Amino acid sequence: MRAIWTGAIGFGLVNIPIKIFSAIQTSQLDLDMLDRKDLSNIRYKRINDKSGKEVPWDNIVKGYFLKDKYVVLEEADFEDALPEKNKMINLQTFVKERDIDSIYFDTPYYLEPQKGGEKAYSLLYKSLEKTGHVGLSTFVMRTTENLAIVRPYEGMLLLNKLRFEEEIRSSSDLKVPNSRIAKTEMDMAVKLIKQNSSDFDISGYRNEYSKELMKIIKKKAQGKRATIRKINVDKEHTRASELLAKLKASLG
Repeated sequence: MRAIWTGAIGFGLVNIPIKIFSAIQTSQLDLDMLDRKDLSNIRYKRINDKSGKEVPWDNIVKGYFLKDKYVVLEEADFEDALPEKNKMINLQTFVKERDIDSIYFDTPYYLEPQKGGEKAYSLLYKSLEKTGHVGLSTFVMRTTENLAIVRPYEGMLLLNKLRFEEEIRSSSDLKVPNSRIAKTEMDMAVKLIKQNSSDFDISGYRNEYSKELMKIIKKKAQGKRATIRKINVDKEHTRASELLAKLKASLG
């Protein structure tokens, strides 16, 4: 794996040099966009609006439109904005992970200590594990400020990006019911949940859609027609009057 960020974790006055690695990879198929006529690849070009010519990467800069003109930003400008956050993940406070609602969780990353930081890395890992806390911090990666937690995970430290509060959309416009539920209906629903409860085991779940799609691709490559599985997508929605009967049937 290739490190995508290098810097340090600030733990009190202790600095732990670390590297960040992506902890996830896609399980979706990598599909190319083609011209249906001759199956040629579709390419995207960086075209100058005025000249109509393609612009090489070396000539591309980033700018912000302010008062009728663009202000160009160089790499040094991004670092000057918050230089300490470009190189430091300063654990400002420690919280219980269970107190963070899952809606805030975003991308996970593995943390690896750089040379000389091994003991301090182990100390942070073991102290977080012992206390049941996670470290909360903000840092800058790829010109973007991120909110994140650092937590123990399978013998290593894991950094989990969090969404900022302003990134969560309000649900006030949604029409969510608060219907009255009869005790018998509630009892059966609870029984159905308990009957189908088990310990969480992620290994039992796979991206089946990608596997089935690959089967179709291989058959089409051999000039064969894939078998189409028909399902009934027009199932009748359960009416309130049928709720009890449907629950009973579900319990067998």
